[in-house]
Amino acid sequence: MFSKRSIRQSFLIQLIFASASLIFIFSSILYFYIERSIFEEKHQELLNYAKNIAHDESLYGTDMPSPDIYLGLNVEVIQLKKIHSGEDLYETTKGKKVYLTAIHPFNIDELSYLKITKEITGTKKLLEKILNYLFIINIAGFLLVVIYAIGLSKMLVSPVKTLSKKLSDMNEHLMRPIKIEELPEEFEPLGITINHLIARIQNFVKYQKELFIGTAHELKTPLAVIKLKNQVTLIKKRSPEEYIDALKVTNKAIDEMNFIVSNVLNIGRQEGAQLEKPIQVDIISILREKANDFQLLAANEDKKLHMSFEPSGFMAILQVSLLNQIIQNFLQNSLKFTSKDGSVTLRSSQNSYGLLIEVIDEGCGIDESVDLFAPFKRQGDKQGVGLGLFLAKSAADALGAKISIKNRTDGISGTVASLNLNSKLSCILPRS
Repeated sequence: MFSKRSIRQSFLIQLIFASASLIFIFSSILYFYIERSIFEEKHQELLNYAKNIAHDESLYGTDMPSPDIYLGLNVEVIQLKKIHSGEDLYETTKGKKVYLTAIHPFNIDELSYLKITKEITGTKKLLEKILNYLFIINIAGFLLVVIYAIGLSKMLVSPVKTLSKKLSDMNEHLMRPIKIEELPEEFEPLGITINHLIARIQNFVKYQKELFIGTAHELKTPLAVIKLKNQVTLIKKRSPEEYIDALKVTNKAIDEMNFIVSNVLNIGRQEGAQLEKPIQVDIISILREKANDFQLLAANEDKKLHMSFEPSGFMAILQVSLLNQIIQNFLQNSLKFTSKDGSVTLRSSQNSYGLLIEVIDEGCGIDESVDLFAPFKRQGDKQGVGLGLFLAKSAADALGAKISIKNRTDGISGTVASLNLNSKLSCILPRS
C-alpha cells in the first residue's frame, strides 16, 4: 500500500504509535490511581478498627455500622518476641480468597499486638473487572485511532493528489493556473509557486514558438535574395564585374544569415549558462566594471555615460554571466538609440524587493503596446535581429529577477530599462 519513502506511511506510524502510547499511559495511570484509592481506603479502615480497639472504644467508633461491615472481619491479639514499633499492613492469599491484614500495637509492655484481617476478594475481583474493561477500551480506542489516522492522512495528501492530477492533465497547449482559493491555507505557497512555474512555462513555450517562426522568417528573406540574384545572373551571360557584384550581394545575404544563426546559438549558450553554479559576488562592483568598459565606447561615439550606485555594496548569490548579459544588453541598446552628445545613466538603488538596476537613455522611446521581449521584435530603424531583449528576459527569469523597459516619465524622450534583483539570497555590504 505504501512505499518506504511514503510520507503518509511515516505519518501513520508516528500518529498510531503516539496515540497508542498515550492511551496506554493514561489507562495505566487511571488503573493504578483507582487501585491505590481503593486499597488506601481499605487500609485506613483496618487501621481505624485497630485504633478504636487499642483505645478501649467500640470496634467501629461512635457510628452505628451496617451488618455488612462485620462480614469477613477477624480480630486477634498476638504476642511478638520483640517490640515492633509502628503499624504494618500486608496482603495474603489463601486458595481463591485474598485477605488484608493490619498489625497494630495493643499493649507494648506485654508485647501484644492486634491482628485485624479482612477479606478483600470482592475488591480484587472488582479491580480485575476494571482492568479488563480498560483493556477492552484500549483495544477499541486503538482501532479508532488507526481508522482516524488513515482518514486524516488521506485528507492531508488529498490536496497533493489534486494538484498532481491537475498538473498531469496539462500540456503545452492546455495550461491553466491553479485556483489558490480552492486549496487549504497550508498549500497556498505551493500553489503560488506552481502558478509561477506555469506562467514561466507558458512564456517559454510562447517565445520558443515565436523564436522558431521568427528564425524561419528571418532566414527566408536572405535565402530568397540569394536565389533571386542567382536566377537573374543565370538568365544571360554577364561581364566579370556583374558576376562579382552578384557574388557580393550573395555574400552579404550569407553574412546576414550567419548573424541570425549566431544570435540563435547564443540562446543555446545562455541556457547552458543557467546551469552554472551560482557564486557570491558584489553586484555594485560588477556594475562599476561594466560602466567603466562602456564609458570608453560612449566617449568614442561622442556620448556620455553617467553612473550612480546605492548602496556602496550589495552581495548576492547568482550566475554572473547571466547578469553580465542583461546589463550589457541594456547598455548596448541605450547607446545605440541615444544620439550624439546625448547621455546614458547606469544607476542602482535599494527597494523593498531587493536591488533595482536602471539604465536610462535619451533615445526615441518605445511603443509600450509591443512586447519587446518576444524574439525578433525590433524597435526603430537600428540594425539588429531582435533577440537581445529576448535573451535578457530569459536570463532575468533564470535569476528570479524582474525585468522591464518603459518610456521615461520626466518629460525627456528616452527609455528606462530596469532589472530588479531579489534580496532573498543577498545582503548589503557595510560602507567602507
